[in-house]
Amino acid sequence: MSANSFDARSTLQVGDESYEIFRLDKVDGSARLPYSLKVLLENLLRTEDGANITADHIRAIGGWDSQAQPSQEIQFTPARVIMQDFTGVPCVVDLATMREAVKELGGDAARINPLAPAELVIDHSVIADRFGTPDSFAQNVELEYGRNKERYQFLRWGQTAFDEFKVVPPGTGIVHQVNIEHLARTVMVRGGQAYPDTLVGTDSHTTMVNGLGVLGWGVGGIEAEAAMLGQPVSMLIPRVVGFKLTGELPAGTTATDLVLTITEMLRKHGVVGKFVEFYGQGVGATSLANRATIGNMSPEFGSTAAIFPIDAETISYLTLTGRSAQQVALVEAYAKEQGLWLDPAAEPDYSEKLELDLSTVVPSIAGPKRPQDRIVLADASQQFTRDVRNYVTDDEEAGKESFPASDSPAAANGVPTKPTPVTAPDGTTYELDHGAVTVAAITSCTNTSNPYVMVAAALVAKKAVERGLSSKPWVKTTLAPGSKVVTDYFDKAGLTPYLDKLGFNLVGYGCTTCIGNSGPLLEEVSQAVNAADLAVTSVLSGNRNFEGRINPDVKMNYLASPPLVVAYAIAGSMRVDITRDALGTDTEGAPVFLADIWPSEAEVTEVVASAIGQDMFKDSYKDVFAGDAQWQALSIPTGDTFEWDPQSTYVRKPPYFDGMSTDPDPVTDISGARVLARLGDSVTTDHISPAGAIKADTPAGKYLTEHGVERRDFNSYGSRRGNHEVMIRGTFANIRLRNQIAPGTEGGFTRDFTRDGGPVAFIYDASRHYIEQGVPLVVLAGKEYGSGSSRDWAAKGTALLGVKAVVAESYERIHRSNLIGMGVLPLQFPEGATAASLGLTGEETFTITGVTELNEGRTPRTVKVSTDTGIEFDAVVRIDTPGEADYYRNGGIMQYVLRSLIRE
Repeated sequence: MSANSFDARSTLQVGDESYEIFRLDKVDGSARLPYSLKVLLENLLRTEDGANITADHIRAIGGWDSQAQPSQEIQFTPARVIMQDFTGVPCVVDLATMREAVKELGGDAARINPLAPAELVIDHSVIADRFGTPDSFAQNVELEYGRNKERYQFLRWGQTAFDEFKVVPPGTGIVHQVNIEHLARTVMVRGGQAYPDTLVGTDSHTTMVNGLGVLGWGVGGIEAEAAMLGQPVSMLIPRVVGFKLTGELPAGTTATDLVLTITEMLRKHGVVGKFVEFYGQGVGATSLANRATIGNMSPEFGSTAAIFPIDAETISYLTLTGRSAQQVALVEAYAKEQGLWLDPAAEPDYSEKLELDLSTVVPSIAGPKRPQDRIVLADASQQFTRDVRNYVTDDEEAGKESFPASDSPAAANGVPTKPTPVTAPDGTTYELDHGAVTVAAITSCTNTSNPYVMVAAALVAKKAVERGLSSKPWVKTTLAPGSKVVTDYFDKAGLTPYLDKLGFNLVGYGCTTCIGNSGPLLEEVSQAVNAADLAVTSVLSGNRNFEGRINPDVKMNYLASPPLVVAYAIAGSMRVDITRDALGTDTEGAPVFLADIWPSEAEVTEVVASAIGQDMFKDSYKDVFAGDAQWQALSIPTGDTFEWDPQSTYVRKPPYFDGMSTDPDPVTDISGARVLARLGDSVTTDHISPAGAIKADTPAGKYLTEHGVERRDFNSYGSRRGNHEVMIRGTFANIRLRNQIAPGTEGGFTRDFTRDGGPVAFIYDASRHYIEQGVPLVVLAGKEYGSGSSRDWAAKGTALLGVKAVVAESYERIHRSNLIGMGVLPLQFPEGATAASLGLTGEETFTITGVTELNEGRTPRTVKVSTDTGIEFDAVVRIDTPGEADYYRNGGIMQYVLRSLIRE
C-alpha cells in the first residue's frame, strides 16, 4: 500500500471496469516533465512506503532540474521482468541455488519466488547450422533440442516450481519481438490497479519496447533476479535528451537507414546513462515498427532508454497485434488522463535537445566493426577499400601477393587483393577475395519486427528472381525472423518462394547470426578463407557487428536493412558499389541494377496492408506458453528445490553462496594485487563475456573434453551459461581481445607472474595460480569499458577469476553496475589520466587503500592506488548510489537480497 502523501490515489472508469490509479497532477511540476520522468513519478507515488521511497523522492522528480547533473537517488520498481534463455538460465539457476541457501540458513525455500511477473523467451539457442533448403528450420530445431535438452528440462522445471514465472518455448520468436507483439501491456493491471507497464530485461535490447511507450531497459541477470525478488532498482534521476523529429522519410529509405543515422548522431552527442525521448511532429509520421527499431538500438546509442510517448499509432498497433478491446481502451484512457498522451506541439523540459529532419535520411550501412560507424551506401565500396587495409598483412598492402600476381584493377589501384580459387562440392569453381560476402543474414528483432523492411526484402527477392538473378555460391544466406507472424505474411503474400529461390529459407525463429549463432560457413569457403587469411565480410540486418561476434572466419561485419542484405547476397562482395554497379545480368544478358529491383513505397505498403491482419497475431500467440510436442514431452523433476545432476555439463550449482553467513564480513582494502589484463578503449562485454563457439584447445574446450563431451557436442558458450565452470574458462577469451601485458597475442592470454619470468598463459590458468597463492587481481582498462550487451557473465566471470577491482577511464552503465553486483570494485582513473600516462605497464603489484570507509556507512569519493614501482594516484570510486554501496558491502546483490529475505 502506498503512503499516499500527495493524496494521489484515485479511480479511472473505462467501460464497465474501474481501476485504482495514482494521479500525476497531484505533484507540483509534473506537467512540464518529459514522458519518461512522468512514468518514474507514477512509480514512486504508487510504491511510496515512507522508508525506501519517501515524499522527498517524489518531490525530487516533481522539482527536477533538467540542467543539473544526476545526484538524486530513487528506487524504481519495475512492473515485470523479461529474460532470454542465454541470460535467463543463470537467473533461474541462481534462484534455484538461493532456495537451497535459504534452506541451509534455516529459512523457507518456497519464499524464493518472483514477486513480479517474470517471462523468459527461449530465442538465443538456435544456431543456423543448416540453411538454404526447405527443411533447414526442422533440422536446426532438432539440433537445438539435442544440444540443449538439459537446459530446457531445467527451464520447464522452473516454470512449474516458481510462481509468476512463464517460459515461451523454442521455435516461437525473439524475446523483444514477442514482447512488443504480445507480452507488453503498455498499461499494467494488477490487484485492481492500473499503472504504466515498466520492466527490466536481461538483454540490453529490452529497450525495443520503448517504441510502444513502455519504459524499460537492459540490466544484468543479477539485477533482474533482485527485481524478480521485489528489490527496486537503485538509480539516479537521469538527464533526459529530447530528440525532435520533423518531416518524413524520403522514398527509397528504410527504418534501418533512420536508426543508423540516429545512432551516429547520439553516439557523437554522448548519451551514456541518459534517457532519450522522441517528440515533435515527426513522431506521428514514424510508424510503430520504426519506433521499435529505434528503441531496440538504444544500447548502440549508449542511452539507458529511447522512448516514444503513447499516441494513436500506439493504439493502432495494440489493436493490430490482437490486444483485447478493453486493454486497448484502457491504454488510451489512462494515457490521456495522466498526461502521457503525445502532444506533437509540446516542448517538455529536456536536459539537452537534438533534432533530425527525417527527409534528410539517406540509404546507409554501418561497419566494419561498430554500429555507430555509419557509411552512406553510395560510399560503401570506397570505404571498404580504405578499411580493409586494417585487416590484411603488410605485404598485401604493398601488393606483394602470396598468390599469383593479379592484374585486376583493384590491385593496380593499390587495393589489397588476394584472389583465391575455390572448388565447390559439385565441381564448379570460383574465386574468393578480400571483401567477399560470406554471410548474408536477415536476422535480429531489430529489423525482422518491422514488416515494411521485411516485405521490402521479399519484394527485392521477387524482382531479382524474375530477372534471373541468384545469390553468389559462396554466400551463406539465412532468414531468421523474430516471430511466426513474419513467415505467415510472407506466405499470404506469395513471397516465400522468391526468398527460398535466393537461399533465404527459414532457419529458425531466433537471434542466430546477430548474436554469433551464424553456424559454420560453407566448408570450402572456410578452408579458403583461413588458408589465404582473407578479410571476408558479413552483411546482416542486426544491431551488433563487433569484432569476433558474427563468425570466427569473418573479419569485417556490416549492418544493413533486410532488402540490402538480399542485394549484397546477389552482389557477393563489398567491393561492388551496389548503387552504381550491376548486381548481375538477366536472362537476356542485360545488366540488372539495384534500382531495377528496389520496390516502391507504394508496393511495400500495399503488401503490408493486404497481407497482415489481427487474426495472424491472435493465431500465432494463442498458445504461446504451451510449446510443441517436443517441449511438452521433456521429462522434468518435481519439488521446490532442483535435483542437480553432478554429471551435467550444462547446469551446475554455482558457488556464490558457499559458506555464506547471515551477516556480511567487513569490507577490506586490496593489497598485493596483480594485473590480470591491461586493456584498451571500447572493450565490450562481447570481449569479456564468453560467447560463440567453444574451441577444443581452450580451457573451456579442455574442460568439456575431460568431462567426456565430444567436440561436435561442445555447443556454444551461450548455451552453457548455466555451468559456471565453462563460463569462467571462457571469460576474457574472445579471439579478438588484445591484452597489452601479453603483446603479440590475441585472445584469452595474459602473463602469469606466479611463474618465473611471467610466461604467457591462458587467463583462466593464470587466475587459478593467483587464487591458489592468495593473490588478488585487478584489471586496467580504457574508455567505455564494458559497452555492449548487458551480459551478466562479463561480471560473474570477472569475479570468479579472482578480480577484486577494475580501474578504467570510463564505464558503460550496465557493466559497472554488474561489477558491483558481483562484489567487484569499479574505480576510475583521475580525469585525463590513463594507464599509459601514469606509466603503468601491468607488471606492477597494486595496493588499494581507503575502501574500508564503506564499513562506516559512507562511500569514499576516491581511494589511494599505489604500486611497488612508486606510482600513486587517487582513483574515483564508481559506487554511485547508497543501494550499490549496500550490495558491495554484502559481497554482491544476490547475497544482499538473500540476507534481507532471511531477516524479514
